[in-house]
Amino acid sequence: MLKKYLAILFVAMAAAGCSKRDPILPGTRVDIFGGTDTSIENIDVPQLSDTAKNISGDEICDYRQDANNTIWSGDKKIFSGFATESVVRSNQSPICERGFIYSGLTTGEVIKIDAKTKKIVWVADVFRASNLTGGASVVDIVAHVGIDGDYVYAGGLADAFCKLKKSNGDKIWCLNISVPVDFIMVDDFVFVVGGDNYLYAINTKNGKIYWRTVIKKQIKPNYENNLITVGHLRINSKNGSVEKSGWF
Repeated sequence: MLKKYLAILFVAMAAAGCSKRDPILPGTRVDIFGGTDTSIENIDVPQLSDTAKNISGDEICDYRQDANNTIWSGDKKIFSGFATESVVRSNQSPICERGFIYSGLTTGEVIKIDAKTKKIVWVADVFRASNLTGGASVVDIVAHVGIDGDYVYAGGLADAFCKLKKSNGDKIWCLNISVPVDFIMVDDFVFVVGGDNYLYAINTKNGKIYWRTVIKKQIKPNYENNLITVGHLRINSKNGSVEKSGWF
């Protein structure tokens, strides 16, 4: 009886361990969240610049990425990730900056690759730990990653939007927001359309959400002169109030 109990316990422990195994790196995944809840500050964003930042790296990035997490340079593979059984359709592609390649994967990770040596510099998990349970979990990163100064910003469908150190991939902060489309950055703020149909205004310095407002469609936002356009909504960047709705 004791042997039977120990055998069952061993199988259960092994299954639990496998559920948190990183598909690329050995070892156990680390929860990127510090146990804190996402909260809305309900405070105004200060006056911002007239245009958004370029967070897409260098203008030319001669690499492509397929649905199996393989990155190509022409017809040569420079990175082969693990394919997932189901893939959310997206236009994800690598971005380049100062000789390095950054990209999000369908396995819920962001990678940095040295373009010259083709070696992986780091791999960072971008998801909530609870999203690992179950074989059908969706952890795809479908929005393009963004680079600003010494930091990389990335969000995926597994309820995570994160600021990472560009040098080593370490987390600065992460928020419980699912990210289905590309985000934009203006000065020290990033505007993120969430999978919960909210537009979020986030202070990049500390990860605080200044405000959020309801949107109608999950579409990449655009920005000009302190107005954010999401589909047919024009939203004031100061406080999230809707300036105009409908066809215009």
